[in-house]
Amino acid sequence: MHEKFLKPYNPEESEKAIYKIWEDSGFFNPDVCVEKGVTRSDAEPFSVIMPPPNANGSLHAGHALFVTLQDVMTRVARMQGKRTLWFPGADHAGFETQVVYEKKLQKEGRSRFGMEPKDLYKEILDFTLSNKSFMEGQLRSLGASCDWSRELFTLDERVVHTVHDTFKKLDDDGLLYRGARTVNWCPKHQTSLSNLETEHEERTEPFYYFQYGPFVIGTSRPETKFGDKYVVMHPDDTRYAEYTHGQKIDLEWINGPITATVIKDVAGDPEMGSGVMTITPWHSGIDFEVAKRHNLDYEQIINWQGKLLPIAGEFEGMSIKEAREKIVEKLEKKGLLVKIDTTYKHTVPVCYKCAREIEPQIRQQWFVTMKPLADRALKALADGEFRILTEQHEKIFRHWLTGIEDWNISRQIVWGIPIPAKICAKCDAGYVDLTNSIVTCTACGGEVVKDPDTFDTWFSSGQWPYVTLGFPDGDDFKTYYPTTVMETAADIIFFWVARMVMFGLYRTGKVPFRDVYLHGLVRDKHGKKMSKSKGNVTAPTEISEKYGTDALRMGLLIGNTAGTDMNLDPDKINAYKKFANKIWNISRFVLNAVADAGLDLTHALQKEDTILLSEVQELARDVTTDVEKYRLYIAGEKLYHYTWHRFADEVLEESKQILQGDDESLKKSRVRTLYEALIIQLKLLHPFMPFVTEEIWQALPERETGLLMVAKWPKE
Repeated sequence: MHEKFLKPYNPEESEKAIYKIWEDSGFFNPDVCVEKGVTRSDAEPFSVIMPPPNANGSLHAGHALFVTLQDVMTRVARMQGKRTLWFPGADHAGFETQVVYEKKLQKEGRSRFGMEPKDLYKEILDFTLSNKSFMEGQLRSLGASCDWSRELFTLDERVVHTVHDTFKKLDDDGLLYRGARTVNWCPKHQTSLSNLETEHEERTEPFYYFQYGPFVIGTSRPETKFGDKYVVMHPDDTRYAEYTHGQKIDLEWINGPITATVIKDVAGDPEMGSGVMTITPWHSGIDFEVAKRHNLDYEQIINWQGKLLPIAGEFEGMSIKEAREKIVEKLEKKGLLVKIDTTYKHTVPVCYKCAREIEPQIRQQWFVTMKPLADRALKALADGEFRILTEQHEKIFRHWLTGIEDWNISRQIVWGIPIPAKICAKCDAGYVDLTNSIVTCTACGGEVVKDPDTFDTWFSSGQWPYVTLGFPDGDDFKTYYPTTVMETAADIIFFWVARMVMFGLYRTGKVPFRDVYLHGLVRDKHGKKMSKSKGNVTAPTEISEKYGTDALRMGLLIGNTAGTDMNLDPDKINAYKKFANKIWNISRFVLNAVADAGLDLTHALQKEDTILLSEVQELARDVTTDVEKYRLYIAGEKLYHYTWHRFADEVLEESKQILQGDDESLKKSRVRTLYEALIIQLKLLHPFMPFVTEEIWQALPERETGLLMVAKWPKE
């Protein structure tokens, strides 16, 4: 018997060495597989693009899940002889990373607002590259068999070049515009955010009713009302038939007498309150649209830091919270407070990173016109060009794209891909300028300056599949695009998946992937979402160090159906550590039998042994079908139950009597059967539990390949 089986399996001792053997072999690279005859040059391609982890910290449990799922798919495809590419990458993660770095600066008593942009960029770059290297080591420790020779960072030159080229093409095609529109502004982080980057908190807050001339108006935000000089009502509201559009009304308001103008518009809701409202166009998207329809003027009330501007008079410089009660007190003293409803429930948009209330602000930004892109993506889905494997997520995908709004892609941050544009310092007109050649505004003749903004990270990430593969002329693009499957987290179906589909069709004319497999959240063992504040975050490296990576992978896979959340319970992981030990002990038993009775793979099989082998071959067929239908959790469970409960508990126990008997022919038949059955099970288990199976493979006396990772997948 091989000396390694004289002691129990120790993942800590073997995993790094095994991974080094894999990586040194070059077989993660499909080109090497072709060169060394492992894969035919004309073999069916299989490709997966890794969702690039944020290079700003350690991996979390969700990363361990995507690595496991994608690695299983990749290893099976490679063993099936397909030309298999798993493309790795790392994401600069613009806003996310800058927020992480801002926290670091805060601990050091510094702020980004006191730094030169180029100095801040350099610091974040050094921080990110350091974390990137650490993160890639963690991916290796999880067994990721991706082709590191192709690894790409989302700030690499060819990524930036393609992203800039797409920006220009959108402009050329009339799908890009720069305009003053309402954006979601975070006063803390001093940047605009997309609708997807805002969360909504349900709150119970006071709702105030004020006398506004002859009308009663309602609001939860009296601090925005200083500039309200338009009163809106529905044209068909008979209660206000006596008032005409454009009519002027003199009235007393917060800081004295004003003249209000009546506006008849369908935005007025007769069913809500009195049916009359005033509008604050600068700080409300709905009000802004009303103002645009009627060419009304508007003024900023709250500045970019969340403080009241001079228009607020005595309240200038106050924060919203500080000013609100004082404004209400003043209106009450004037006899203009009608009543306060303290039971008003509504949702408040907040920044998804700091939970600070979003302040709608009007700002000149770059916007992408999304409807034409969305319509094309919906048609591709309807035509079966790609499929989303979970029905509920397909419905969500369709719903979001059907009601999609234009996308603000400008971010007021340093860290990211710069927007290649010039802005007129005089009239604020914007010009796409990839060659840095525009020096004068064509609209007013004013001087132009470089746009200081960067792209929304998802603008570049949405182009990831074709960028990574070298669009438009790269060999990888020609061979592997569209990719086979996009496996990623269900919660970024809007952020990433939908945008990849839209951009892929827009730039290449083809969908970027054929299948979309979405996984749910990894929660703690009690089903609660992991968060640092709760103290329930479980790092995958902690688990793998304690139980072994194979056990972690099986614990993440089994019982984890596509699109649903799962609980990560250390007790469950421990059960699969015992399973890894069971596989080790099974192998030791079989190799002991080989050592005692000899191995003759040509020896005729007894009928009972033929039946036993046919069982394992049937298992191989079932597992193959499950994997190809993305039922990885079922495939893993079948392997677990067969190997432990059928093969170990029954077949090996029944074999002891034969192996201890005197009939040499029966012994040789049974040894051959056990050995061939072990070979098939090791191959089937390898994508799921690559380390322990490779370690055992290296000890086999007769094996078809030097490495299990490139052995032929069982066909029957």
